Amino acid sequence: MSIDPLIRFSPDGHVTLMVAHVEIGQGILTAVAQIAADELDIDFTRILVERADTERTPTASYTSGSNSIQIVGSAFRQAAAAARYLLLAKAANAWKVPVENLRITDGTVTDGKKETTYWALQGDQLFGETELGVGQPKSPAEYTLVGQPVPRLDLPAKIAGTPSFVHDLCLPDMVHGRVIRPPTYASTLEYIDENTAASLPGVIAVVRDGSFLGVLAEREEQAEKAAEALCQNARWHVQPLPAAENLYTDLVAKTSQDFLVVDGVPQDGPVPPIETPANAVQTLEATYRKPYHMHAALGPAAAAALWQDEHLNVWSHTQGVYPLRGSLASALDLDDNQVRVQHLEGPGCYGHNGADDVALDAALLAQALPGRPVLLKWSRADEHGWEAYGSAMLVKTQASLDEHGQICDWNHDAWSYTHSSRPRPMAGASNLLAARYRENPLPPPRPKPGKGSHGGIHRNADPLYAFARRRVVKHFVPDSPLHTSALRGLGAVGNVFAIESFMDELATATKADPIEFRLRHLDDPRARAVIEAAAQEANWRSGGRDNGQGHGQGLGFAQYKNAKCYVAVVFDVEVDTASGQIHLTNAAIAGDAGQIVNPDGLANQLEGGVLQAASWTLKEQVHYGPDGVTSRDWDTYPVLRFAEIPAVSVKLLDQPSTPSLGSGEATQGPMPFSTLWGSVCARCPLHRSASKPR
Repeated sequence: MSIDPLIRFSPDGHVTLMVAHVEIGQGILTAVAQIAADELDIDFTRILVERADTERTPTASYTSGSNSIQIVGSAFRQAAAAARYLLLAKAANAWKVPVENLRITDGTVTDGKKETTYWALQGDQLFGETELGVGQPKSPAEYTLVGQPVPRLDLPAKIAGTPSFVHDLCLPDMVHGRVIRPPTYASTLEYIDENTAASLPGVIAVVRDGSFLGVLAEREEQAEKAAEALCQNARWHVQPLPAAENLYTDLVAKTSQDFLVVDGVPQDGPVPPIETPANAVQTLEATYRKPYHMHAALGPAAAAALWQDEHLNVWSHTQGVYPLRGSLASALDLDDNQVRVQHLEGPGCYGHNGADDVALDAALLAQALPGRPVLLKWSRADEHGWEAYGSAMLVKTQASLDEHGQICDWNHDAWSYTHSSRPRPMAGASNLLAARYRENPLPPPRPKPGKGSHGGIHRNADPLYAFARRRVVKHFVPDSPLHTSALRGLGAVGNVFAIESFMDELATATKADPIEFRLRHLDDPRARAVIEAAAQEANWRSGGRDNGQGHGQGLGFAQYKNAKCYVAVVFDVEVDTASGQIHLTNAAIAGDAGQIVNPDGLANQLEGGVLQAASWTLKEQVHYGPDGVTSRDWDTYPVLRFAEIPAVSVKLLDQPSTPSLGSGEATQGPMPFSTLWGSVCARCPLHRSASKPR
């Protein structure tokens, strides 16, 4: 790639960054701006950021996997360094002086006698085909913005109440849409009386395409009333869901595709059986379960669409404008060049919620009313009942200890459904929700097991700990009763919970302090450092045990994907021993994300992940039955409330001489364990340890 797709110089003294990855609350636009401003030696206020747009920004996949800083940040660092090098060379050539004699201050280049600016040198010209790699990025010691808590670019408008989200969009001659969903996934529309809804004030059209049902109205409240009328006058052939009580027994009993995982990568071939080593003095086994979780975004999904002159324009809070463009084109039998997708911010979700599905809803209604833009918002019941959930998991562990109390054998078997069904262009199928309900439906593709490093089910299943022998197995089950896809952390949440829980069970079996037990099984100095830092930050008491007043501590550790941010979390937990009520009092986080770009942004990521995972652990679980998903509002799907949030402290271990590491999902795994083990240590009567000797 060359400089031009990423960076543009404007004659008015600004630099525009063409960022194809999207802002979902992680602060990526601000961090990239810091990197570019530092490399270019210009004031931060000169930076403008172009949001992801299939007609303007470079081609990119999804903003996911905690990859933004590592991939996008690195690309802009290289591009800015190359631009600085070429502009200095242009000035040096014009003045016939060595480049080494030139200095830059806020984009002004001088040799001590003459001066010019980047904008005078470049204007609005392009750099051409120059590849990235010319010009070396600065050394960490030369940075003035990288490593500083620069205020986020997106916050002032939100704080001031300026329209910022796709929900706020107000286009000329815009109408409003709503969709009506069936009771369960496989239900079909048998009959609909359209007349009642169609006769309501402001209603423009009732749109039916097979079992896809929607309404268009001049005003939002008119669309809502019409949707209610359609619901009351629709008759569905209902295909029931299975009973939730059998979730985990069914998960293990179903036919699965099994893979031995070696160094985080699934291997084709036979899976070896568990074999207890001859030097085992003690062997324990345990089973751990994780339910379905929602993204539960505070705002339901929304999108706008305009169908005009055989072209579709979509405004979406998708996490991938290019994959969504291709998926919409495929589902609507259009060419890619007939579809434009522009990103606007929406409710944060860190994963695959309803943002892409609502875009197809809006597009179908827009095609029914050419020339007028349609803004379509899901209801809370739509969001809770129809988003793609984080998959349920079951993990079985077995480990043996030798005569020295060291783990000499480790076994980890993880069963789960797919953790990714994000929309992508495909022939004869679609992962967009509405496509499966049309008169000529496109069914969802049958899920396939991921084979990449630390993907889906096997993400973080391979422990970072140094064991003499290990066996890690992924059991992929294709037929989930609920729609599942990427949720922050993917399989790392269930796997790290199981690993860290079992490590403490083993520590207890050897009467060892949990931290000391972990450290003696860790060779990675950065891993050891975050554990020690978190323990110090939390004033760790040996063993984290009960203080006689229902108080305990728990520590969880992981390096996300065994390749990104290192994190250790210690929770102080109080438990009412009569009721079993758990109260979080303090959380101490230590993180090593390599070179820190924005410490405030990094701390926010680690804190936010801890609080979301605390909510998953203590509150959240998707409930369903034969009549469909029953968790349809905040009463039936409760989340952690503000009054329940603990005090949180963060210790950042900056490593400026090492690459930046992704951190957006780093605390999701360690946090659930540290909370529940703290509860165990506080003698929570509701906990029943799953471990047992063999």
